[in-house]
Amino acid sequence: MKKALITGAEGFVGAHLMNELIAEGYHVFGTSRIRQQGFVKMDIQNYEEVRSVLNELKPDVIFHLAGIAYVPSSWQDPGLTFEVNTIGALHIFDACRSIGINPVIQIACSSEEYGLVLENEVPIKETNPLRPLSPYAVSKIAMDFLGYQYNQSYGMKIIRTRAFNHSGPGRGEVYMTSTFAKQIAQIELGLQEPVIEVGDLTSIRDITDVRDTVRAYRLLTEKGTPGELYNIATGVGYTAQEILDKLLSMSTYKKKIEVKQDPKRMRPSDVKVLIGSNKKTKKACGWSPKYKIDDTLKALLEYWRSELKEEK
Repeated sequence: MKKALITGAEGFVGAHLMNELIAEGYHVFGTSRIRQQGFVKMDIQNYEEVRSVLNELKPDVIFHLAGIAYVPSSWQDPGLTFEVNTIGALHIFDACRSIGINPVIQIACSSEEYGLVLENEVPIKETNPLRPLSPYAVSKIAMDFLGYQYNQSYGMKIIRTRAFNHSGPGRGEVYMTSTFAKQIAQIELGLQEPVIEVGDLTSIRDITDVRDTVRAYRLLTEKGTPGELYNIATGVGYTAQEILDKLLSMSTYKKKIEVKQDPKRMRPSDVKVLIGSNKKTKKACGWSPKYKIDDTLKALLEYWRSELKEEK
């Protein structure tokens, strides 16, 4: 039985990845920054704590998901974003070397690294130039390239994955698909006036179901080539307006819902289009998405209906 360690396992993606790995017969340990039942306490900012946990568990594979994931927060505190996302990964790499283990390590990089994408560059391949538009994106590039460097310099088995947008049940409410779904569910339940607040509705995103994303993570650690970089994407893009329209069409609320732009939801600079090529990933491990966008959005809306009914 393979022993897997998931950093940031208490998060949205971590919870789905834990389910995926358990179903595939892995012995899974999940870490959390704070002490809580069912998780191993490990703060990736604390090198000695990272080293102690890795020395005790000696995992066969590490899925490194822990980090600051919400792009807008990186403008508020760029320094903390770098410390957590970049130095945190460095702590894992150095701890493995220090105790003499060489597990397969998947690092969760991001499509945000591509940043400013030109019209003739879609769908985006792994070789596309990087033109980051947020401190978050730059922190992920640094982690990404550290993974490459440690593979080349020390032979560490690091798999670099650039996941494009992903969503599904449990997605945090600050993210576009989830905030739309939550607001619609609140309107249906009479918890909110029939007004949805939105940001930029013209941006185009390639949205993978989180259950497909974590399956790609697993398959790439099993069949991918260390040091290589893999996009995880569907190859299809939707504007934020199209996503909102799909969710509204699924709503049980049949009266008019007003859509209102909230200046607080706008970013200083935004990536306009992110549509990824998944050809390299398909070739490496046979992965392709199983869930369609409507399946993902329906599951997300049902999740919020259930959550809000319990709170009500």
